[in-house]
Amino acid sequence: MNKPTPQPIDPAEVIELAKAVVERDRFPYLATIDGDQPRVRPVSPVRTDGFTIYVANLRSYHKTVEMDANPRIELCYLDEGHDQVRITGMAEVLEDRCLLQEIWDANPLMRQYLGSLDNPQLIVYRIVPSRVRFMREWALEYHDVPLT
Repeated sequence: MNKPTPQPIDPAEVIELAKAVVERDRFPYLATIDGDQPRVRPVSPVRTDGFTIYVANLRSYHKTVEMDANPRIELCYLDEGHDQVRITGMAEVLEDRCLLQEIWDANPLMRQYLGSLDNPQLIVYRIVPSRVRFMREWALEYHDVPLT
């Protein structure tokens, strides 16, 4: 098998390339730490603002315990062409009622399963990026994406 030759990346395009991967992958992988054990699972973001990602969760889920104990997380997005975006950041509980209402109104699945925005099980995390990296398929070279 021949080694693939990735196309060069224009640094001026890296933000748009990374955003396109985030848009195409509906189920990125979320990495957390459980004590000294890494844990990874797919999630379905409920909102995306650039590289700030919002993930709904239930308080009874174990990843809630993990993120409460250690809010440092990483999301990995992978598109059908194997381009990759990694978002490293901090998970914080979203308290902004207006933004929570916008997320609620835009997500019929949340409304169907949880019934009310005031459901005590509902928690929404805002993942604030500290670093975003983009890699083209098999290039084995990450490009830092400027945070805007």
